[in-house]
Amino acid sequence: MIGTTISHYRITSQLGEGGMGVVYEAEDTKLGRHVALKFLSPTMANDESLLQRFQREARAASALNHPNICTIHGIEQQDTTHFIVMELLDGESLADRIRGKGLDIESVLALGIQIVDALESAHSKGIVHRDLKPANIFITSRGQAKILDFGLAKMDQGKPDAASNLPTAMHDGLTTPGTAMGTVSYMSPEQARGEVTDARTDLFSFGTILYQMATGVMPFQGETSAVVFDAILNRNPTPANSINSALPADLDRIISQALEKDRDLRFQTATDLKTALKRLKRDLSSGRHSGENSAIHTSRMPSSPAQEHSIAVLYFENLSGIKEDEYLRDGITEDITTELSKIGRLKTFSRAVVMPYRDKLVTAGQVGKELGASYVLTGSLRRAGNRLRINAQLVDASTDFPVWSERYDREMEDVFAVQDEIASKIAAALRITLSPQEQEALAEKPTENLHAYDLYLRGRNFARRVGRQDMQFALQMYENAVALDPNFAIAHAAIANVCAQYYYYFERKQDWIDRVNVAAQKAIATGRDEPEIRCAEAWLDFAQGRYASAVDKIRAALNRDPDIDGGYHLYGRALFESGRYQEVLDIMEDALAHAGENYNTTIPIHNALGALGKADALKNYTFREIAIFENQLKKTPEDARVRILLAGNYAYQGRFDDAQRELDLAMALRPDDTMILYNSACTLCEMDRLPEAMIALKKAWEAGYRNPTWTRQDPDLAKLHGDPEFERLYPEGAEPLPNQPSLASTN
Repeated sequence: MIGTTISHYRITSQLGEGGMGVVYEAEDTKLGRHVALKFLSPTMANDESLLQRFQREARAASALNHPNICTIHGIEQQDTTHFIVMELLDGESLADRIRGKGLDIESVLALGIQIVDALESAHSKGIVHRDLKPANIFITSRGQAKILDFGLAKMDQGKPDAASNLPTAMHDGLTTPGTAMGTVSYMSPEQARGEVTDARTDLFSFGTILYQMATGVMPFQGETSAVVFDAILNRNPTPANSINSALPADLDRIISQALEKDRDLRFQTATDLKTALKRLKRDLSSGRHSGENSAIHTSRMPSSPAQEHSIAVLYFENLSGIKEDEYLRDGITEDITTELSKIGRLKTFSRAVVMPYRDKLVTAGQVGKELGASYVLTGSLRRAGNRLRINAQLVDASTDFPVWSERYDREMEDVFAVQDEIASKIAAALRITLSPQEQEALAEKPTENLHAYDLYLRGRNFARRVGRQDMQFALQMYENAVALDPNFAIAHAAIANVCAQYYYYFERKQDWIDRVNVAAQKAIATGRDEPEIRCAEAWLDFAQGRYASAVDKIRAALNRDPDIDGGYHLYGRALFESGRYQEVLDIMEDALAHAGENYNTTIPIHNALGALGKADALKNYTFREIAIFENQLKKTPEDARVRILLAGNYAYQGRFDDAQRELDLAMALRPDDTMILYNSACTLCEMDRLPEAMIALKKAWEAGYRNPTWTRQDPDLAKLHGDPEFERLYPEGAEPLPNQPSLASTN
């Protein structure tokens, strides 16, 4: 075809040839630029499935606008000839760049970050490549990586930004369940088994490419495809740094996690993988990579023993790659923060203050400068069975230089001792002499049974979601915890807390109140005077409408420990139901500063702003809420409550399409949950869909939420006032109705 003109493209040379056709360089005679044309061979153009695959490649890539993805200018046809018009690239393929030898570490990281950044963009739009390999990655003469060939791309129609009118591969006849798609040596185990694939498939293939870039050889080798399949499914590759001893141990760890055969143990998102690579690149470039050293000792100590220091504890990195271990990571980080706060001459920043830095690529110097912290504690943990490895490092924020660092390889049962030791060693590193009272406080443990503590942390993670099923699961975890340790005071208090909330939100039966009282008495009987017990008693008062008493009790508990989980949420709710809206705003900043993971703290503040008619302040506040909710969704996308709260904020800002998407997802996750229905009504009101809002609110009433005080004061539902059905269900001045029959039986 060289020298011929097709449409307005004059073909000048052939660039390459592949299984589906030929690629030429051509001049665009209309625009005066040179482009690449990829032609589908005439014989393949008669095969409808291959033609659709060819078209899908163009549509998938054209749906993406990213500097590390080859730009598609268009897909065209002249007579029976089909071709794609693409960006013309100058350079070589990654396969040619490797040529049987590993790249230097700087190139591995630079190219790796670019490639996975492109995957992050594709995955966010519901596009999975499924055929990543060095031959499909081009390196320009300026060192820029470009992903090519989306011919096997899979589209997720559930993603709002997925390429329009593009069918999902598993249902369009182009691929068939049970069929392995992709290039054998770079396939993931799920591809090799012919299973349904997702974004984690690309991460495995990328791990294979990363291994090859770092070592020059393939991780899974064999003379035949069958042998390679067996290696992918059943054999672990030789560690990369055994082949290339110059590789840092952390890169080998990243590669190993990307090549996990169980995709639940693999990196779960391209974002996580990119963050790991960028962190390693930063550490290497700054000379702070510590390799296998288990401890660092330095003479850079504070000059004055009497000096008061400030410390920010960043959330530790979860290296296990297991999403379910997030609650453990968070719990241990928060407990270390609590331990350090027991040291009088050490100012410890609250959890909420450091929350924005969780899983972000930041240096101790950045954090110290932004927060005004003298020192920053960073770390990581990895759980394997009953073994736990914790790495902790205290960094002088003014110099970014480590003051103390240590690694702990212990049984899970030793985790409390490790937390105590970390706090004590930080005090020693900062030349703080602990008083006998501080030593005694650090030695206190919430329970002697680590398994019970693990169950407690699991339960707390679900209780924050305030859903019927989530509350039931949390209650089960707490009850299992106290069965293992009957003297576990805060677990008994947690049972009382959940039962009171269950009574308030879902089921007004005396049995729940009785269970609150029993659990509270058991907590008191342990002899521990924990502020969590006072919090549970405050929830009981609140659930039964004794708002002033609830305010007094929770305020007293927060004075002792402002970081009580959910404490400020209850404080705000009790003030709001009392009609003390301005007092809610008075505690606003303290509440948000100590909210930690409990995003429910935002709700009474939102409602108080609305009830006081502070429209501008509420508009600004919704941006803060959206940031909190979106950040939470990155961690727990299955959390229906945070989705419905996010939907309400989107609706308030007029982002109705986004609001509808989150509302639909929340309802799909928890279609019959009381609080999802209630907040759906709030969202629909913001969207001026009042009949639908009333239907949702009626369903919430039937499902158990019958509190007229909160409902009538909720500014999100003000548009329903005067509706006969609203006035019947939530009459003005009425008390919450316990043990009411459902509407179905009253009509």
